[in-house]
Amino acid sequence: MLDIKFLRENPDAVKENIKKKFQDSKLPMVDEVIELDAQSRKTQQEADELRAERNRISKQIGALMAQGKKEEAEEVKKKVTDAAAHLAELEEKETELQEKIRKIMMVIPNMIDPSVPIGKDDSENVEVEKFGEPVVPDFEIPYHTEIMEKFHGIDLDAARRVAGNGFYYLMGDIARLHSAVIAYARDFMINRGFTYCVPPFMIRSDVVTGVMSFAEMDAMMYKIEGEDLYLIGTSEHSMIGKFIDTMLDETELPQTLTSYSPCFRKEKGAHGLEERGVYRIHQFEKQEMIVICKPEDSPMWFDKLWQNTVDLFRSLDIPVRTLECCSGDLADLKVKSIDVEAWSPRQKKYFEVGSCSNLGDAQARRLKIRVKNENGDKYLAHTLNNTVVAPPRMLIAFLENNLQEDGSVKIPEALQPYMGGMKEIR
Repeated sequence: MLDIKFLRENPDAVKENIKKKFQDSKLPMVDEVIELDAQSRKTQQEADELRAERNRISKQIGALMAQGKKEEAEEVKKKVTDAAAHLAELEEKETELQEKIRKIMMVIPNMIDPSVPIGKDDSENVEVEKFGEPVVPDFEIPYHTEIMEKFHGIDLDAARRVAGNGFYYLMGDIARLHSAVIAYARDFMINRGFTYCVPPFMIRSDVVTGVMSFAEMDAMMYKIEGEDLYLIGTSEHSMIGKFIDTMLDETELPQTLTSYSPCFRKEKGAHGLEERGVYRIHQFEKQEMIVICKPEDSPMWFDKLWQNTVDLFRSLDIPVRTLECCSGDLADLKVKSIDVEAWSPRQKKYFEVGSCSNLGDAQARRLKIRVKNENGDKYLAHTLNNTVVAPPRMLIAFLENNLQEDGSVKIPEALQPYMGGMKEIR
C-alpha cells in the first residue's frame, strides 16, 4: 500500500505506474483518493479548530463560575453543547472518509522498481541467468506420477475419494524423499544463518489483508466458516504477520527467518495437462524464507534470497534458471520479483519451483511494522520472501533429473543422510 502523502504529491507517477501494470481501470482511483483526502484533511482541520474552541470555552466557564456568574456560565455551556454535537458529526464524517480512502489505497498497486521489465503477463517475463547444464537423456522420461507409481509412492484415486481432486497420498520411499527434501532445506537455511520457525497455520483477516492484495486473497485463501481465520497459502503470511503492530529496534534488524508449514490454496481456474498430478494442488508443504530489514538493505537481501534457492537446487544436481517477472505479472504489493525455474528433461523446458519477492514497505505499512533508530526516528521496515523449496512440485524436478535408465532414482550425496544413507531408490 502506498503512502497517501506520496500519492498526493506524485499523482502522475502513480498513474504511470498503474499503466505499466496494465491496470488502466484503476486510473480514476488516483483522482478519487486525492479528492477524498482533501475532504478528509479539511474535515480534520475543522474538527481541530472546534476542539480548540471547545477548550477555550471550557476555561471561560471555569472562570465565570469562579466569579459566581452562574447565569453567564450556563449560557456559555450551551455553546459547548452545540459544539459537541457538531464535533461528533465531523468525527463521524472523518472516519467515513478515512475508510473510503483506505479501501481505495488497498487496491492501488505499489510502485514497481525501475529495473522491472514492462510486460502484460508471465509470457513476457525475462530470463536472467541459467545455472547448471540442462540434460535430455537418451531414454524416455515418464510423467512424474508414473515414476511415483512404479515405486508405489502415490495414490491419487484414494485421495479423490477422501478429499476430491487436487489432493494426494504419498507413500513409501517417495513420501520419505518428500520429507527428506524438507528436512534438508531446513538445515540448508539454518546453515546460512536463518532462524528456524514453525508458525501458526491459520491467520486472522487483518493479517491476510496486510500481506496480500484482495485479488490474491480471493484466488488463494480458504476461510474457516464461522471464524475470523484463514488457512495459510504460504508460511510467509504467518511469518510477516508475526511482526504486526510492532516497533522494532534498528539493532534487531535484519530479521531472517526460515519456516516450515503446510500450505492450502484454492487454485482457481482450469489447469493444463502438465499441471495434473501433483504440480498444482490444494495442499502441499513448503520451506520458506523471509527477511525484515532496513529499506536500504532490501535490494541486497533480494539477491541473497533467490541465490539461496538456486544454490539448494544445484546442490541436488537440478539445473535451474532465474526469470525476472514483468510489470503485469507482479502482484500489487510487489516492488520486484524473480522466479526460480527448474529444468524438466521430460518437457525439455523449465518450470516454476519458487518465487522471490521484495515488497518494499507495502506490507509493513498495512501491518504497522515500524523501526526505531538510535536517534529515536521511526520508519517502516522492508519485507521480502522467497521459497526455499516446495515439494511435491520440487519432487517432479528431482525425479526427472535424477531418474536413471533402469528406472531407479539416484540420491545426490547431500540428501543421502536424510534418506538413511540410501544412494538410490529402486
